[in-house]
Amino acid sequence: MTFRLRNASFPSSRLPFSTWKMILADLAVGALASLALPPLYCLPALALGLLYLYRCTQDAASIRQLALHAFFFGLGYHTAALSWLTNAILTRAHDFWWAVPIAAPGCALILAPFIMVPVLLCRLMPEGASRMVMLAALWTLADMARVFIFTGFPWNPTGSVFELPGLLGDILIQPAAVIGVDGLTLVAVLCGLLVWHGRKARLGLIGAVCIWCAWGAYSLTHPRLSSVRNPVVALLQGNVRERDILSRDGAMQAFRLYLRLTNEAIAKARDLNEDRGLVYLWPESGFPGLLDEDEPARRMIAQAADGAWGMIGSDRRDADNRFYNSIFALDESGQIRAVYDKSTLVPFGEYQPRFIPFNLLPGQLTPGNGLATWSLPALGAVGPLVCYEIIFSGHVTGAKRPDWLANVTNDAWFGNSAGPRQHLATVRIRAVEEGLPVVQSANMGITAAFNGAGHEIARLPWGTADSLVLALPSPHQPTIFSSYGRIVPVSLCVLCMLLAVFLGYRRR
Repeated sequence: MTFRLRNASFPSSRLPFSTWKMILADLAVGALASLALPPLYCLPALALGLLYLYRCTQDAASIRQLALHAFFFGLGYHTAALSWLTNAILTRAHDFWWAVPIAAPGCALILAPFIMVPVLLCRLMPEGASRMVMLAALWTLADMARVFIFTGFPWNPTGSVFELPGLLGDILIQPAAVIGVDGLTLVAVLCGLLVWHGRKARLGLIGAVCIWCAWGAYSLTHPRLSSVRNPVVALLQGNVRERDILSRDGAMQAFRLYLRLTNEAIAKARDLNEDRGLVYLWPESGFPGLLDEDEPARRMIAQAADGAWGMIGSDRRDADNRFYNSIFALDESGQIRAVYDKSTLVPFGEYQPRFIPFNLLPGQLTPGNGLATWSLPALGAVGPLVCYEIIFSGHVTGAKRPDWLANVTNDAWFGNSAGPRQHLATVRIRAVEEGLPVVQSANMGITAAFNGAGHEIARLPWGTADSLVLALPSPHQPTIFSSYGRIVPVSLCVLCMLLAVFLGYRRR
């Protein structure tokens, strides 16, 4: 399979039609490669996209031409992968109608250089295995570097392509307990490139995949559990539309709905006859107001909860009139026992970067003081997280390791699209990395629970108003990744770069 691009030229004024066709090809192949990401998991698409990029490193007539190839590939890749962002803009189209056509491409413009730079640098290596290994290492490091954009945007790491539904996906993601999702990115890109490197490389990959699967299967069947008994959790999903939350009448109806779901869920939880703590979770913005300033509402919640403790997503206002996206811990009487303020905010969604000279958002939130671990009766040792915070590999637990993680989110913004499914994939991989059970309570979906191996215990599908009640499993012993974090995949990338230099030296 060969792509001949040497005859294309890029004058500084007007590009020839043949060049425009080539740019369209770059965009199309990039979009095709994104099909490997959740929720489609079309792995051959990633291998084809990587082959196209690699051939561009061989056939591009100049560095400038190669840069354009890689940039437009990245633009197509991230635009397709983030197309669901348009749904969030349409939720408030009367305010942000002008952003509808530019939401996904605008983010892709920022992210495309994270593909372009590795492609340019790997051209320094000789063609063949050395260049392929170097590209995989640099791609992974660039993917990891996305945490440094604004507050960070590590959405859709390439390693998430291994999170296939069911048992096969459970097996494939087990090495994340050692190397994290970024290590899976390195493996995915290496496999996607080396599969084209000849018969010997393919046979080697088959052997490596067999070892990989054996490791994953053993990890699943021989978990190293701690003796901690986690609580029974009741996850609530109200299926409330965002525009209803924003209206007064809709907010009152949503509050009554969550009171009813709480009462029903607690009744189901008591039927389990488990001698454990009992806690219910309302999703992000589940309470449509300021919970700490509304004592009557807290009494009503406590009455509906019938003696159970709760974690409730709500906004909060401090004495300086600053607003926070928060989680409140309520005891059986409705008193607030702990508050967690979201510390990593969504750029352009919850805050506006300072370099923009004009105001884009009607209101901005204030970040909290950082991650925390609550140790409270009924709840045990829990790490509270709000929505976006769960996507940061190696940065989801506080100074003290919790026994489980609770993520509350409001994915109603994204509609019934790839967005909520990609978000859920990050929840699953965090469970494997940390060796902790993770639950997610979402307003419209998807609400789910995973054990410390990333195996899905139960879920509520998108668009369902219901509760999910389960006895949360025990945490695993601390994983290698939870102990050392992203230094593990960084070290692997450095070793791959040294290997690439060695292979290139031998060839020369």
